[in-house]
Amino acid sequence: MLRGPEGRHATAVRRLAVGEPAFLTDGAGTVAHCVVAAARPGELELSVGSVTTEPAPDPSVAVIQAIPKGDRGELAVELLTEAGADAIVPWAADRCVAQWRGPRADKSLARWRSTAVQAAKQSRRAWFPQVPPQADLTAVATRVQAAALAVLLDPDAGHRIADLEIPTAGEIVLIVGPEGGITAAEHETLTAAGALGARLGPTVLRASSAGVVAAGIVLARTARW
Repeated sequence: MLRGPEGRHATAVRRLAVGEPAFLTDGAGTVAHCVVAAARPGELELSVGSVTTEPAPDPSVAVIQAIPKGDRGELAVELLTEAGADAIVPWAADRCVAQWRGPRADKSLARWRSTAVQAAKQSRRAWFPQVPPQADLTAVATRVQAAALAVLLDPDAGHRIADLEIPTAGEIVLIVGPEGGITAAEHETLTAAGALGARLGPTVLRASSAGVVAAGIVLARTARW
């Protein structure tokens, strides 16, 4: 039985009817392949045909996303989730216009997480992306050090991201700076931790779109795409 918010969405928005397929997931790899047996307002009765478990994506892709202003943060999360990012980490970079402090931090993080869940359902993902609390530079550098590959997106870098060797396992970290770019101190810290500077192409993208383009380039060179 599917009730609550998901049941209401399935009957009122998706308008699923008897005989139609439905897929349920826990967001951690398990998927139940079902058929609608009965539909009532706010409630579905489902017949489970099979249950499968997908392995965790490998290599995984984590995007360190400098917090954009306005609703561009949610746009970035939506696009990254659709593309297949496995972790989206809000980063409080020095030049971020938007600042997550106090109650606003909790509300903003909740919006990012909700956006990720909704986009994951729309994309029929078996694994939902993680959206941890905002990270500072030290936390980002620590993640870079543990990565199989860490790429700092830089329009002035001498190398293209398309020319980098992509690992077949482990975590690939993509770092997206704010609209004003990262500071010299941030650049020094991240490169010292092991991040490689790379550009996407001849144009400069917004902070909200650079991550999804980079993730697409990287994922297209793995067995995942």
